[in-house]
Amino acid sequence: MIFKNFLKDKILYIILLIFAVITIEIFLLPYNIKLYIRLYIAISIFLTFVIAFLMEYHTKKKYYDTIKSRIRELEEQYLIMEVLPQPTFLESKILDDIIHDIAKSMLENVNKYKYLQEDYKDFIELWIHEIKIPIATSKMIIENNKNDVTESINEELDKIDNYTEQALYYARSNTVEKDYIIRRINLKDIVNASILKNKLQLIQNRIAINLKDLDKYVYTDSKWCIFIINQIIQNSIKYTKSNDKKIDVWAKDEKERLILYIKDNGIGIDKSDISRVFEKGFTGKNGRLQGKKSTGIGLYLCKKLCDKLGIGLELNSEKNVGTEVKLVFPVGSFNNFK
Repeated sequence: MIFKNFLKDKILYIILLIFAVITIEIFLLPYNIKLYIRLYIAISIFLTFVIAFLMEYHTKKKYYDTIKSRIRELEEQYLIMEVLPQPTFLESKILDDIIHDIAKSMLENVNKYKYLQEDYKDFIELWIHEIKIPIATSKMIIENNKNDVTESINEELDKIDNYTEQALYYARSNTVEKDYIIRRINLKDIVNASILKNKLQLIQNRIAINLKDLDKYVYTDSKWCIFIINQIIQNSIKYTKSNDKKIDVWAKDEKERLILYIKDNGIGIDKSDISRVFEKGFTGKNGRLQGKKSTGIGLYLCKKLCDKLGIGLELNSEKNVGTEVKLVFPVGSFNNFK
């Protein structure tokens, strides 16, 4: 609270005080009252007002400054009602009541929408699990009736399966902590599992996979990690060149961390797009190329899940040369989860 503003707010009171003192002095003029007594009366009134004025300013400034400082210190500023200072004057008591009423109403609304979101998330997860049954059944039928047409249908089913899995992990991405099991995992196992999920596309696109130095261990959740690697490999498959296609995967120990490299020799990413590849819905110039049909969700999900799992995610790329993605695992059995 600035004193000048407080003074402006009280200007009417000051004018009324001056008017009252002048009026008193005028009424005292007909009486034979000595000058020093009249001065004493005027000064006493002014001095009493000034003391009360300064005390009020100090009390209110202290209260409002405390509120402002506590708001700045709070990460979730809507929790201010939990740390409000004890009200000491009438206005602060009214303000305190209003803030608590607003906070109560807000929490009720938040809980309402939280329930609706949870209900919608549960429905999406149930729907995805249900849709996977006909997808798996269709694949079994195709397996027993192989021809050029069913092979094409199988390829499209793989895409549908990937999109449904992407939707499932997107629905769960805000509650990773409820659905992970951290244990010691062999990198080779999770990389092989990701490659196996993309086996058909890798064969059809004639992409060579080169694995090296993967017999190393990290502490993470295998299911979420396989999904992340799977998304990166699918991007490499989608943006391959017309010939000499390959994806190199290797691991390297560095001080207090282990880095998994996934590098392709595809069409690469335009320099102007690299800083935005992890943004939700960003497709860039590559996503607008004919036949690519990017959603801009894959890398966004990878980044979001890596942040939740305490895994670093870095991307380097050069147009028409290729793209290198690094997954940085902290060394040890403890990660910082959010």
